Amino acid sequence: MNNPQPNNPLHGLSLARILTELVAHLGWAALGQRIRIRCFTHEPGMASSLKFLRRTPWAREQVEALYLDTVHAVAGRNGMTGRDAPLKGADK
Repeated sequence: MNNPQPNNPLHGLSLARILTELVAHLGWAALGQRIRIRCFTHEPGMASSLKFLRRTPWAREQVEALYLDTVHAVAGRNGMTGRDAPLKGADK
């Protein structure tokens, strides 16, 4: 079954891509300041963070919300909309 999700802005984005783009845009230190999760502040790494986020729904929701806020902020600065605005290489 292929259910389209027109109202889900994260549809088609993997958690790994979301986290990779946030780290590229913000860095681990800023990510750890915005979302107080130990895997972002103490020896941060992609594998351990993804493992934690996949097992912890409240933490994943916070990361997804930050991603959406960041994408919309970047989009507004660049005159783009939503997912058309890449985070990589954007002004910090």
